[in-house]
Amino acid sequence: MSSLNIKQDNVSEFTGYPQPTANANEIDLVNLIEILWLARTKIIATVFAFACVGILVSFLLPQKWTSQAIVTPAEAVQWQGLENTLTKLRVLDMDISVSRGDVFNLFIKKFQSPSLLEEYLRSSPYVMEQLKGADIDEMELHQAIVRLSEKMKAVDTNLGKKNETSLYTSWTLSFTAPQAEEAQSVLKGYIQYISALVVKETLEDIRNKLSIKTSYEKERLEMDRVRLKNQLEANIQRLNYSLEIANAAGIKKPVYSNGQAVKDDPDFSISLGADGIERKLEIEKSVTDVAEINGELRNRQYHVEQLLAMNVGDVTFTPFKYQLSPSLPVKKDGPAKSMIVILAALLGGIVACGGVLLNYAMVSRKQKMTFIDQQLV
Repeated sequence: MSSLNIKQDNVSEFTGYPQPTANANEIDLVNLIEILWLARTKIIATVFAFACVGILVSFLLPQKWTSQAIVTPAEAVQWQGLENTLTKLRVLDMDISVSRGDVFNLFIKKFQSPSLLEEYLRSSPYVMEQLKGADIDEMELHQAIVRLSEKMKAVDTNLGKKNETSLYTSWTLSFTAPQAEEAQSVLKGYIQYISALVVKETLEDIRNKLSIKTSYEKERLEMDRVRLKNQLEANIQRLNYSLEIANAAGIKKPVYSNGQAVKDDPDFSISLGADGIERKLEIEKSVTDVAEINGELRNRQYHVEQLLAMNVGDVTFTPFKYQLSPSLPVKKDGPAKSMIVILAALLGGIVACGGVLLNYAMVSRKQKMTFIDQQLV
């Protein structure tokens, strides 16, 4: 009996302690899961609705396709025709410095020119097709071309390689358009347009240098010809004086032929005698072209003739070498349609779950406030 009383006393002692109260800051995960499970139909419907909106948005978003081309400076085999022309010019003593690197840099410079890009786009079939039948003024056309030109880019491939030594120069050219074929066509056409301008400008520069060199040598030759002609006339006049002096001195024959020793006048030589001076005078008077008696002048005259005969034709060469020709894009820019749908579905799930839990919290609070009011009453 005593043992039974002890057990009863122990039980009564335990029941005397207060029951633990629930903490208001605790979250009942099982209860939350139960709430979400009960609202599963609403959540699934919301997710499905957001996924449908994502599908619609993925089709309504503007398409972006980017065509790319990688170019490097031209190789020697591409410049054989131009090098042959430059060799002929260098033989004519022309200092013409046309390097593949300089021409490639000129190509990149012109490719990045906003004015040249605008000029090309204004006349390109792509822009003409886009504006076909549209009634827009010059300002709207300019704004549209400026927006379109922002999609044409040229990036130095080696720009991001700070700690690496590049073995060669390489640039990536790209253009973005709503259609893959349009992106490739515009990029290819603009590259060809700039390439033709660079070739034309390079050849014109060579022709200008040839023209300047020819004019310089021609004028210099004429001046030397006049100088030699004046010298010849002065020699003729000097021989006339020498002839008069020789006749006055009675020297008919060269003084060295009869063993005479005569101190000759450095200004008016009479050592040839009157007969020799007269014959020399006849020969110099008969000269009509000073180049006949001056080998250097004849060589320079031939040089000028070769320069005049030289013609720099339309040589075919390329300012660059394709490492990748303008590509036809196979993948559009931006996120894929599936990614957009998945993100939209996830967003829908978050919104649906948040809405259900918020609604439950508001209902629970309302019920609690009602219960408290009833207790107070």
